[in-house]
Amino acid sequence: MCQLLNSVDGTLSLLNKLTFYAFPTKTSEFRHPKSSPYLGNKTARRWRFRGVRLLSLQGGSEAADHVKSSNKFKANCCDEGEMEPFPHVQTLRKFPKEELVGKVVMVRFDSTNLLREEEQDQSSQSVSSAVFTIKYLHEAGAKIILVSDWRKKTNSQLHDVETVADMISSVIQHRVVTIKCDYSAVLLKMEVLKKADIFLLENLSEYKEEVANNSKFAELLSLGVDIFVNDSFSQSHKILASTVGIARFCSACIAGFHFEESLCQLKKVARTNKRPYVAIIGGGNLHDKAAALHFLVSRCDGLVFVGMMSFQIMHALGLSVPSYLVEPGAYKAALDIIQIAHDRNIPILHPMDFWCMNEHLPEKMGIFPSHHILDGWLPVDLGPRSLDELNSLLVKCKKILWIGPVKFKFSGECADGASKLAQALNELRQRNCDITVVGNMACQAMVMESKSVLVNDMIENASVLWEFFKGRKLPGVMALDRAYPFEIDWKSAYCNPAQPLVVDIGSGSGLFLLGMARRRKDLNFLGLEINSKLVRRCMDSVHQHGIQNGYFIVTNATTTFRSIVSSYPGELVLVSIQCPNPDFNNPEHRWRMLQRSLIKAVVDLLALDGKVFLQSDIEAVALRMKELFLKNGKSKLNLWNDQYHARMNLGEWLKENPFGVMSDWEQHVIDRGDPMYRLMLSKSSGIE
Repeated sequence: MCQLLNSVDGTLSLLNKLTFYAFPTKTSEFRHPKSSPYLGNKTARRWRFRGVRLLSLQGGSEAADHVKSSNKFKANCCDEGEMEPFPHVQTLRKFPKEELVGKVVMVRFDSTNLLREEEQDQSSQSVSSAVFTIKYLHEAGAKIILVSDWRKKTNSQLHDVETVADMISSVIQHRVVTIKCDYSAVLLKMEVLKKADIFLLENLSEYKEEVANNSKFAELLSLGVDIFVNDSFSQSHKILASTVGIARFCSACIAGFHFEESLCQLKKVARTNKRPYVAIIGGGNLHDKAAALHFLVSRCDGLVFVGMMSFQIMHALGLSVPSYLVEPGAYKAALDIIQIAHDRNIPILHPMDFWCMNEHLPEKMGIFPSHHILDGWLPVDLGPRSLDELNSLLVKCKKILWIGPVKFKFSGECADGASKLAQALNELRQRNCDITVVGNMACQAMVMESKSVLVNDMIENASVLWEFFKGRKLPGVMALDRAYPFEIDWKSAYCNPAQPLVVDIGSGSGLFLLGMARRRKDLNFLGLEINSKLVRRCMDSVHQHGIQNGYFIVTNATTTFRSIVSSYPGELVLVSIQCPNPDFNNPEHRWRMLQRSLIKAVVDLLALDGKVFLQSDIEAVALRMKELFLKNGKSKLNLWNDQYHARMNLGEWLKENPFGVMSDWEQHVIDRGDPMYRLMLSKSSGIE
């Protein structure tokens, strides 16, 4: 890291110009370094943007090496996406377009995107990507139901659902028809869908069941819906019926184009691929955001506080701060952040001076040092010297995050400091500095300074990012179907990838699949197993025995089956699920592997006359699997042949394994003399 930072010695030498403070207890040991391998030998003289220089910006190389090492994987063995803060979700971009034809698709759109009061700029990427989601589905032949919540503070013209429908119609250039969202209208929904292609549901903000994530309300929303598309990333940190609850009732739950782009922005912020990486932090509530600040101080090369939180840092450093600016309970949290910065040898900075307003004469303004604000004066903006020194600090940074407003307790709507900071960042952006701006006020300041600013440099809803920084999973993201994170090279996996495919879900030690692969050279066999050790053993066997029609992947097939199998060039002729391990500790989600989304994915991708083989040594599990497949199979699955159908009505099962090859658990059950409960389902071409 030192070698990397030597190239920007001029920038980082500015960090030597700091005024240092002694801290109580543990922090009292901090001292100014005599020199630094990358900062040069110019020792600290003065730093107008006051703060604490915690030795040096070291430790970056270790972090970079960690990021590189964490990205290493074996493509045939690891589904690393499930281990990352963000899972690899199924997206509309990669969803098979042919599967959208004739389907009813519900789109949860972001009202702050499509329904803003100002005139819509159709070249805006955030708006265009949201519009593209709707147009893409329409062109694919889907029936679209739009759903969202909106309030007049978003747009004062939003009087009723008809007005909103007209506004959306003008934006997407297609007719939008309104439909009701109440229990009396449920039976009419499917009949209404015949009258147009794009519909708008009533305002969800009028339903308390929405914010309560009421299961019955979510099921009501989903009636008649085949596919759910979430395109409202700004709500992904909330648990809502229209973003989370509805996912339980749809055959596929995927991310729209705007949602996907927003998720990529969030991932970009977390990466430390460019150094130095400095975070400019505005706003307040340090205590509530302590966990998020721990994340930032552990990844960035420096933190610069420019909002109300700067006073909490100053207070923790032992500087004089007026009592009305001290946040209750924030002192310990601020000390912890400073300690982490000390351990990582990175700086934490705060302003030196402020513009202040006279409490009794609001029109009277004055500039005061940050540590000496007189009684009767209220800070409203960053001082000129703070801004000058901040600009000097940022000029050669390679990556900058600005999150939160440059706003204080008594600031006006638009602080001049925010405007000047936006100007500086816009200039740096034009010099290829990686800039990300987060929060409504910060984004507005950037847009006012430059109409050409890219939307993928901005995230308007800061709450989503703060929740991510706190290490919390985003419910709206977690509710979506998973996608396998790597593109599978089927030509490398199989000698002949055009052969029909057999998939064993939960392949275990692979005894069944490997035995079948040896017997049937005319078929390709794919094992999907969540246990990486078992998959490695199976792939070792494939290589040792020269099997060219067998392959295994580590993944949670319950969520990734569709994304994996839909990319296979040949037909899917058989899917087997053998002896799933039931979870008796959670009755509501017993046999959780058989989620509705998995069953519908199997039915959608299975070739006509294709088969589903189910078996278990527990009769209740086998019956449950049968019931779920028949219930959620879209009336396309039947018990295999009439004679077998008659036997099933008598409560009998297949007495013999129809393939002559047993799985490892099946062999174990047979050896101990216990029965197996087997059945075969076939996809019919005559029932829709």
